[in-house]
Amino acid sequence: MRIKSFFIVTVIAVLVGACGAQTPSGNPPAGEAYTVSVTAADFVQGIDNPYFPLTPGAKWVYEALLEDGSTERIEIEILHETRVVNGVTATVLHDSVFVDGELVEDTYDWFAQDKDGNVWYLGEDVDNYENGALVDHAGSWEWGVDGALPGVYMWADPSTHMNEEYYQEYYVDVAEDKGKVLSANESIVVPAGSFTDVVQTYDFSSLDPDIQGHKFYAPGVGVIKEVELLTGEEVKLIEFTPGN
Repeated sequence: MRIKSFFIVTVIAVLVGACGAQTPSGNPPAGEAYTVSVTAADFVQGIDNPYFPLTPGAKWVYEALLEDGSTERIEIEILHETRVVNGVTATVLHDSVFVDGELVEDTYDWFAQDKDGNVWYLGEDVDNYENGALVDHAGSWEWGVDGALPGVYMWADPSTHMNEEYYQEYYVDVAEDKGKVLSANESIVVPAGSFTDVVQTYDFSSLDPDIQGHKFYAPGVGVIKEVELLTGEEVKLIEFTPGN
C-alpha cells in the first residue's frame, strides 16, 4: 500500500522475534529466501497502532502537484467491512487516486495488527484505469496466494527499529516494497495541521530504483506527508476525518 504517486505505502529481510508474533529484523544470509512465521493466531481484531490507526469510517484526503503540472488527489477510507486473508480477519482500506479529476487507480488494501501491536500488510486488490477504462490489475497480491507473503507496515514502537530495513510486502517481481525508520521526533506542518512526534521513514522498492520516498506518520492520524526523492514531489494531507 502506498499513497499513490511514488510508493504510491519491500535487499531481503528475515522475520524473527523473541516472542509473540514474528517480525522482520535485518537481511538474511546470501541465498536464503524471505520468510514469515506469523499465523492467524498471532493477530487481533482491529488496528489501533498510534502511527497507523485504521478505525472504520476514518477518511484521509491528500493532494500533490506533480512534476508535469497535473494535480493528484488521493482519497482513503477505512471500511466497516472486513476481509479474511489467509485465515486473518483483515481491516480494509479503500484507496482511490485521481489525476486532474480522472480516476487512475482504485485499490482495496488489507491490513491486520499482531498481538505485539505491529501492523502487517496482507495484500491488495488493484484496478488501474486509463482514459476512464479499466486496463489491468497490476500490483495486486494476497498473502497465501502464489507464494506472496505479508510484511510489517508500521512497528508497534518505531523508535526501537531505527535504520532497520524491513519488507512491507513481498510478492516476487510484483510487490517488493521496503521501509526503514529514520526518525521518531519530527515536527511537520501540512494543510491539515501541525504535528509533532512524527515518525519519518525511507520507503523504496527492490524492483524499481526510481521508487524512493520519505513518509511521515503523525500519532493518532497516520500518514500526513510523503516526499518523492527523485522529483521532489510532495503529497500532503489536506483533510482528516476520524473514524467511529
